Amino acid sequence: MIQDIQRLLDDYHVWLRDKTALRQIDQWVEITTPYLDRHNDYLQIYAQRANGGFVLTDDGSTITDLEQSGCKLESRKRQDLLKMTLNGFGVQIENGALQVHASPDNFALRKHNLVQAMLAVDDMFYLATPVVVSLFHEDVVAWLDLSNIRHTPRVKFTGKTGYDHVFDFVIPKSRRQPERIIRTINRPSRDTAQAVVLSWIDTREVRAPDSRAFALLNDSEQKVSSSVLDALRNYEVQPVSWSQRESVREELAA
Repeated sequence: MIQDIQRLLDDYHVWLRDKTALRQIDQWVEITTPYLDRHNDYLQIYAQRANGGFVLTDDGSTITDLEQSGCKLESRKRQDLLKMTLNGFGVQIENGALQVHASPDNFALRKHNLVQAMLAVDDMFYLATPVVVSLFHEDVVAWLDLSNIRHTPRVKFTGKTGYDHVFDFVIPKSRRQPERIIRTINRPSRDTAQAVVLSWIDTREVRAPDSRAFALLNDSEQKVSSSVLDALRNYEVQPVSWSQRESVREELAA
């Protein structure tokens, strides 16, 4: 099993290297990553030397695109959500641009955190949809509280590779159940499932051997495809469709 996981991690590193492209633009280097935004465009970030290290930025593209798409971030609730999201990745906003500072030693980690923050903020587009009454995340919090399921929100773990991964909830170990780590997926798809799987593969080796992972899947708008469910199960992430959440209530509350 360890060899299988190691091979997967090695394949991931090769994919990340081969699918990354660089281009010089004046004093900046444009980095095109293999990660896709909601338009299916590759995410691009920019790097420049500064004070013995580097500045990495999205040049304002993420938030600008949200606002141009009708997702205004002016309300207090959305501003708080934006700040909470960015704080989880150690990313700051400078004049509307997402930005991090990196040293030669932590460049890969900072780049990873910036890209993950861009993907998370990009997902806020779905707040612009009129039919959204409340965030899926808030629905999950309300259900956990109502079910007396104790939990710690927004927990960041450093995986075996040294990359940070943010999980939505962690339920601590009890006498009857091991530690349970939960990620919510508002738009279940092959890409979002793969992101959860890669985070869990990297994280579980630094957690207790009996720790378990759950993915709560929003099926309010459409049915979750069997390929998404199978992809999660194949790597020991238990998928739970939101409509079937009561099936794991006792397991999570124990």
